[in-house]
Amino acid sequence: MSDPTPDPDWANAMAEQAGDAHNATEKLLEKFGSHPQVTTTANDIDMVLDIPVQLTVELGRTRIAIKNILQLAQGSVVELDGLAGEPMDVLVNGCLIAQGEVVVVNDKFGIRLTDIVTPSERVRKLHR
Repeated sequence: MSDPTPDPDWANAMAEQAGDAHNATEKLLEKFGSHPQVTTTANDIDMVLDIPVQLTVELGRTRIAIKNILQLAQGSVVELDGLAGEPMDVLVNGCLIAQGEVVVVNDKFGIRLTDIVTPSERVRKLHR
């Protein structure tokens, strides 16, 4: 498991992003005005903020026969269905929540989210 203390460069990138998100939220709340349910919802969500979830970034997938898996060795290449330059899927507990592109900061990989799956899109995919 990785160290929970973020690298200073990652912390700066995340703080910059958080500031942008906070400003956007404030503008949205100003647009709709103050609403009593916002406070209630904020209190309700506090109960689940510390629940750990599994975040996965998926490059691609493939189906392969067991006999082919047994033939894999160091240096073997496995072809995936993802294309180079295609957005990668971001899954939380196996559920697609976003897509993004790879970023590198100080020789460490990360992902910049480019598209968030809306709750209605997630529900629609469940019914397929």
